[in-house]
Amino acid sequence: MSEKVEYWDIYDSNKKLTGRTMKRNDWCLADDEYHLTVLGVVRRKRDGKYLITRRSMDKHWAPGWWEVSGGACMAGEQSEDAVKREILEETGIDVKDFEGGYMFTYHRENPGEGDNYFVDVYRFTGDFEECDVNNQVTETTGFMLASLDEIRAFDEQGIFLHYQSIKQVFEDR
Repeated sequence: MSEKVEYWDIYDSNKKLTGRTMKRNDWCLADDEYHLTVLGVVRRKRDGKYLITRRSMDKHWAPGWWEVSGGACMAGEQSEDAVKREILEETGIDVKDFEGGYMFTYHRENPGEGDNYFVDVYRFTGDFEECDVNNQVTETTGFMLASLDEIRAFDEQGIFLHYQSIKQVFEDR
């Protein structure tokens, strides 16, 4: 049985669709082309703690580091649908009825590497229990409900992905 090939839309430098696609992780983008990824910060309403996950130790990049849910938008998928899908897949938490949504976009350029990307960042706030979290074992080795101070401490240790790019999501109450 063959594995299904996933495709990503290609965007121009103004974050407009080009009408072309690329195979997932095929790092073929020109320096002025981008793919779209998403990050979803999930905050528990009653205590303000954030749901973070620890990356699987067999990940090629940043094994064992802490992060928020995220991933790539599939071709034809809107970023809000992608972030809700990623959060559900990675944590088992369905945020469709949570407060919040899109916060901002940032981008990364990796000249000559074929891997430039936009990141749409979201924050969702709602109530859930620890027993509601169901980690995707192929992606994560665990989770925690962390305070902002705990997340900052992970960042200071150099083991929290993307914090410097998304810290305003945590700090803006």
